[in-house]
Amino acid sequence: MLRKISMAGSTILEKTTCYHCGDDCNTVSISIDEKSFCCNGCKGVYQVLSENKLCSYYTYNDHPGASRERIDKRFDYLNEPTIISELIDYTDQEKTIITFYIPQIHCSSCLWLLEQLNKINPAIHYSRVDFLKKQLNIRFDHRQISLQQVVELLDEIGYEPLISLQDIIKEQNAATKDNLVSKIAVAGFCFGNVMLLSFPEYFGMSVAERSFKYFFGLLNILFILPVVCYSASGYFISAWQNLRNKVLNIDFPLALGIGVLFIRSVVEIVTRSGAGFADTLCGLVFFLLVGKFVQKKTYHHISFERDYRSFFPVAVQIIENSSERPVPLSQLHTGHRMVIRHNEIIPADAILLKGEALVDFSFVTGEAIPVGKTLGEIIYAGGRQTGEAIELEVIKPVSQSYLTQLWNNEAFTRKQDNRMQTFNDKVSKYFTIALLTIAFAAFLFWLPTDFRRGLAAFTAVLIVACPCALALSTPFTMSAALGVFDRNRFYLKNTAVVEQLAAIDTIVLDKTGTITNGSDSRIELKADLTIDQKQLIYSVCMNSAHPLSRMICVFLGNEERRDVYNYKEITGKGISAEVNFQKVRIGSEEFIRGVSIMLLPFTQVHIMIDGKYLGYFSFIQHYRKGLEKITELKRDYQLHLLSGDQDQELPSLLPFFGFKANMHFNQSPQQKLDFIQSLQANRNKVMMIGDGLNDSGALKQSDLGIAVTDNVNNFSPGSDAILDGASFHLLPVFLRFSRDTVNIIHFSFLISLTYNLIGLSYAITGKLSPLTAAILMPVSTVTIISFTSLATHFAAKRRKLI
Repeated sequence: MLRKISMAGSTILEKTTCYHCGDDCNTVSISIDEKSFCCNGCKGVYQVLSENKLCSYYTYNDHPGASRERIDKRFDYLNEPTIISELIDYTDQEKTIITFYIPQIHCSSCLWLLEQLNKINPAIHYSRVDFLKKQLNIRFDHRQISLQQVVELLDEIGYEPLISLQDIIKEQNAATKDNLVSKIAVAGFCFGNVMLLSFPEYFGMSVAERSFKYFFGLLNILFILPVVCYSASGYFISAWQNLRNKVLNIDFPLALGIGVLFIRSVVEIVTRSGAGFADTLCGLVFFLLVGKFVQKKTYHHISFERDYRSFFPVAVQIIENSSERPVPLSQLHTGHRMVIRHNEIIPADAILLKGEALVDFSFVTGEAIPVGKTLGEIIYAGGRQTGEAIELEVIKPVSQSYLTQLWNNEAFTRKQDNRMQTFNDKVSKYFTIALLTIAFAAFLFWLPTDFRRGLAAFTAVLIVACPCALALSTPFTMSAALGVFDRNRFYLKNTAVVEQLAAIDTIVLDKTGTITNGSDSRIELKADLTIDQKQLIYSVCMNSAHPLSRMICVFLGNEERRDVYNYKEITGKGISAEVNFQKVRIGSEEFIRGVSIMLLPFTQVHIMIDGKYLGYFSFIQHYRKGLEKITELKRDYQLHLLSGDQDQELPSLLPFFGFKANMHFNQSPQQKLDFIQSLQANRNKVMMIGDGLNDSGALKQSDLGIAVTDNVNNFSPGSDAILDGASFHLLPVFLRFSRDTVNIIHFSFLISLTYNLIGLSYAITGKLSPLTAAILMPVSTVTIISFTSLATHFAAKRRKLI
């Protein structure tokens, strides 16, 4: 909205912003308490806060709210007992507890407001925010306020929960818990106490104090028991399971080293032949668990395992006895007459019975332009209605729809985790063999002359050469890399994805929504039209359900609508009609001028009135910022384009992809998957970048799948990584940085080997002292952690990512 301000006899225009959300006020004046708002929704939120004396909400951040529009009956389904029972965490006679996922949580003011819900409605007893997971836990009295009213209250203050058929929150909470934090706490507590008890042994004891030496040793055994039996149990279990599967991974030498440390420590202390290695054992387990904790770093607010269920609503409105009622999707069956409103998803294959359907199938087929449907035509599940409310009759239940069957296909659901071996996986096998070879060689060397020294050398080798530094270099390097990617809005499923990213040699890009931005096309008028001519064109296009006609109407604005006669629309060609005794023709160049169609980089709709050619509308696709940087990758990678669209943009995309053979149009989801398989058959390491359900099979099949989205909290298909559209131009930098991190791991491995060689020079003599082991282990660990952290930071700075 532009506000007039008079200054010194002149009038200037000042743009105002919404007091609640900060958006521009482009509507008529909406204000209260001398504050402007962009819509009645934001005004309503302010009134709710003002009435409950919570306006201090606005002191935490400038414009902290989110704009909102209320749609009637959106939350009626939350009155259905079957739906409520699936959503809530706990209920009894008095209270109900539920956890909501709220994508809008983004700042301190969000947290403050959502934890003040009890002041807005006393029936809400408790509300707490998990900021990292963007979750809100609420306990309320269901006798005074219903679940629907709780959700409506959240919607009123601008924080509508995301409730989908796939319950994201419950899936996250159901994840296997490994008690890693408690294991670290136990190992850390024991490590500190064992170090304290070991200092007198290292620095010497007086004759009077030597009586305590054996007692301190027994205490050390008590401290290492929980470390070995509880904190380190995961390494023994993993090593045993992998041995049963005839696999040697890094957990085997780690478990072997921990076991030898424990046995030798107990034997030396009990037999009073030495001080043991209790401090080395506890320190080793503690640092290993810290590394594992760092490696498990992930993004709780993002779901990487998404399918059609997180795209579909929980329930849908159906018509029974001339009235609407919500029905859970699981109970939606053939014959139901459902109502789909603007911007809602069609959850089942159905026949259009009433209304003008203009359905956006881009998320399913990849086709950029919404499709108009006629009465009696079948509309497949997964489309989003972009026009008015429509009524449809269900012809297949949700479980049998085209989209569901597509997703349930084996090719789309196969699990392919860890599709590439990490560096640790490759090295650990050879490392273990070399370690055992050296240990047995040392034992056999000393065996003929001194059995005890041979046994001491055998165990010392296993202790010193335990791959602690190697096990720590990868998690700390990858964790630092994940932090850099996170800062640049590139979210990876886990640390292994960094190495997968560095290993790929072929990149396949989807078109619609991936290399194009959210506003798919821009319309331009290449004609000099009078107001009267614009009214004629507007009147004709208003009678058409074709998406291009709709876009022309929006472009022309609210022109005066006139009566139309002899209206004829020829599919794929255009429209002819009479308006005010004038003949109007709108359509393709061949339809209007009778010339052959030329392959152009954009769509054209031509205009002719009373036999006079006037010009055309052009629909030009918007490509994402930095596409030219992405396509520079063809120097180092094979680069391909897959699209469900027609090939109209082939000429404009040719400079980016180099050869026509690298671009494939009219591709179905199965064809995309097959294309990825054909590349992999030639031993290519393929990265697929897509954005919709039509790309889901290809994303799963590829060696690395990246989903592009303009809002990471909105739906995106299951993938290994999620890339914010605003960072699309940084993809080449991300690829180079991933290679930098792998090189850092390789170099840290060399540092680790250096320490192992130093330690082995002591170990093979059979005279390794506890003090040497106690010094060597933490020094090597600190060196590796410091090097990987600093080197990763330097690499990110060199790539201008920080």
